[in-house]
Amino acid sequence: MACKEAQEEEKEVLLSIYDGDECFKQIENCYQYRIGTEGHYKSFLLEIRWGDNYPDEMPDINLDAFYNHHLQSGVRCSVVEKIKAEAEQWLGSAMTYTLFEWAKENADDLMSEQTEEPPEIKEDKKSTPESVAASKTKEKKEILTKAQKRKLANRTDYKGEMPRGWNWVDVVKHLSKTGQGKQQSTNS
Repeated sequence: MACKEAQEEEKEVLLSIYDGDECFKQIENCYQYRIGTEGHYKSFLLEIRWGDNYPDEMPDINLDAFYNHHLQSGVRCSVVEKIKAEAEQWLGSAMTYTLFEWAKENADDLMSEQTEEPPEIKEDKKSTPESVAASKTKEKKEILTKAQKRKLANRTDYKGEMPRGWNWVDVVKHLSKTGQGKQQSTNS
């Protein structure tokens, strides 16, 4: 019962500390915190999930969230191992806040091996039913009538592009419509 009480107390503390922080998210006994600037290649989402005997046992620490798809697998494993090593010394006490803050302070060291290039995606040579179905489905083309095709051909050049200036505004005509009313009212 002491573990449940400690979890409830830590939950209240975390919610009060991170109230309004858009980097923090809580889903039942799972707490997530985004470290780094959103969209940056060195940012990551740290997820800490409490077990029934937390804080007496190690929480589940992972970077398996979809947000982390850009991280290289070696960097991912390295970060998790370093955070688990930090968590070892905090067993028996509330450590979620401490781990989030430690990861924020050491983000540069944790992400030092991460490169800017996206990881290579390896394709399996095996064909799965989904890949076969995806290759068979083709994009539907817009069906045009002869008149629509003729009208489109008359408006475009040989490359299928609109001619230069096709959407330009006639400035003199536009100003004559908008500027004239203002001049008359000031002259009166």
